[in-house]
Amino acid sequence: MNEMHADENDIYEQNPKIIHKLVLTGGPCGGKTTGQSRLSTFFENLGWKVFRVPETATLLMSGGVKWTDLTMEQADRFQQNLIKTMMQIEQTYFDLAEMSNANCIVICDRGVMDPSAYMPREAWEKLISKEKWNNVDLRDSRYGQVIHMTTAAKGAIEFYTTEEHVVRHEGPELACELDDKVAQAWVGHPYYDVIDNSTDFNAKCMRMMAAVCRRIGVDVADRLELNSKKHKYLVKSISDQDSWPPYKEFEVIHNYLVTPDPKMQARVRKRGRDGVYTFTHTVRRPKIKGQRVELRKQISGRTYQMLLNQKDNKHHTIFKERRCFIWNNRYFQLDIYKEPCHPRCLQLMILETYTTAEGKDFDAPPFLEIDCEITDHPLYSMHNLSLKDYHNMEIKAGATESTDTFDYRHIYAQAECSENGIGVIEFQ
Repeated sequence: MNEMHADENDIYEQNPKIIHKLVLTGGPCGGKTTGQSRLSTFFENLGWKVFRVPETATLLMSGGVKWTDLTMEQADRFQQNLIKTMMQIEQTYFDLAEMSNANCIVICDRGVMDPSAYMPREAWEKLISKEKWNNVDLRDSRYGQVIHMTTAAKGAIEFYTTEEHVVRHEGPELACELDDKVAQAWVGHPYYDVIDNSTDFNAKCMRMMAAVCRRIGVDVADRLELNSKKHKYLVKSISDQDSWPPYKEFEVIHNYLVTPDPKMQARVRKRGRDGVYTFTHTVRRPKIKGQRVELRKQISGRTYQMLLNQKDNKHHTIFKERRCFIWNNRYFQLDIYKEPCHPRCLQLMILETYTTAEGKDFDAPPFLEIDCEITDHPLYSMHNLSLKDYHNMEIKAGATESTDTFDYRHIYAQAECSENGIGVIEFQ
């Protein structure tokens, strides 16, 4: 296996541009949708061009197809046309990747071997013989990597649900059966990773992203290690651009939405630059067994505009300038809050990174003046920063809106962290 990875890296070194064709597959409720969204954001922040191939089966079945109503002959014909359609849709994105000047990752929501899991073996063999296909080309040659996201019905049953899916309604037992069949369909691919439920979901996504980075040869230091966590730091000032490493800059707009449960959060994000944007819908549910459940998916611009009709008027819209950069083999993003905003957010700058370093072991970028660490600080959660009715929290922190911006933010950190048992680490 090590030799295979070495060969692949050699190929990448000979080609200045990388095109990585990835399949995300798995049983129902395995985390593909959220995983795809997180992976997309991760590579976009690295400056890669990300193409997301939609799940073809969902596109076709949402047009009125009910699988249980199909005869065997109809089901076989459907699978035949499904694979042909999938190939054509994929090829559209593969061609665009070939024509791009940037490094590209093409993330396929399932691949052409997935339909074989839903067909009797005899029917599958008959189909590939008729179309003059073969398993080696379909499975091994078409994609650079396959990642199987194991269904939550295996080992995380309390998180299993299909309510977020338009056309899937499998129970846990059937989900386990389908998971086994889909997993078996891809056995033999030279770069095949199975991501199980041995960790919580956040770690599951981290393991998935780490597998992709290892395969491509992207060095992200300790960002994706299992004991790595997100750390947030209050930034007092930044140096001029000449001292910065290369960075990507994005416009980011967040809006919180009305939810039926006060313990639930929902928001939409618009992110991009130069008039080109991606859109994300995130729903954070109440904790289950101490684990936060967050569903995140890419949406169209049209869906984004529709969801904005559900905007929660208790929250301000959040406008940010986001700078993404790599320094000392570690990936960072700096959010600079922009007007219009609440006075408490004026000049607010927050640095985020995933790292295993704790406290003063953190090696801060020298072109940023760090005030203090604010990880897990409730006052600096974006949800709380966007609240319009924030007066009580300001009084509690001993500050007023007329207080100097940096001073009262520092007072917030000192007062609130002390009261909540969160240690503030100051950087001199």
